[in-house]
Amino acid sequence: MLTRKQHELLRFIQVRLEESGISPSFEEMKEALDLKSKSGVHRLISALEERGFIRRLPNRARALEVLRQPEDANPKPAKAAPATPAREATTRAPAVGVPANDVIEIPLHGRIAAGVPIEALEGQSSLPVPAALLGSGDHYALEVSGDSMVEAGILDGDFALVKRTNTARDGEIIVALIRGEEATLKYLRREGGMIRLDPANGAYEPQIYGPDEVEVQGKLAGLLRRYH
Repeated sequence: MLTRKQHELLRFIQVRLEESGISPSFEEMKEALDLKSKSGVHRLISALEERGFIRRLPNRARALEVLRQPEDANPKPAKAAPATPAREATTRAPAVGVPANDVIEIPLHGRIAAGVPIEALEGQSSLPVPAALLGSGDHYALEVSGDSMVEAGILDGDFALVKRTNTARDGEIIVALIRGEEATLKYLRREGGMIRLDPANGAYEPQIYGPDEVEVQGKLAGLLRRYH
């Protein structure tokens, strides 16, 4: 069962593919569904992808393929212009075009420590990210501050691309919220009923916390680096 917004987005994508062979941009989808941000579009697309209604075509910009329609499909798309009889007569099957821009905007929530914990800021900014760097699920970005993860290839000023989750396995790099106040990027280890957050720099010591002091807020999915 799809939500109303998921249903509307699926139909909107389908109609645009039938009309032009190219899926709509995130800005067009945002406006069609009256959403406040493109991150809302990203969440809807991820949900449709996980349920097997659409798939993203790898290494192609703005490339979505509709795999199936729900049984209760509504023939009217969200804010789509009604097709004329002439256009209906020449409707063709979705084609894989060469789209213009394979970029997704995800929320950018301030800076996160790769050294000692610092406050993770909640902001309204967004970061454009190549879609190929993200898999399914909900993602956000944090700017890395510090050098304690350099041996894992994570440098000061990098942008950590984080998949939102509250579970992780030992050995994964996570965003850990400590005592509900500070966040840090570290390897997760469980040891004798305690939580150990390990750096990837011999100059730093592991941080040990009780299990009720650490909350997993996501795990590292990728990195973006700017060269100046």
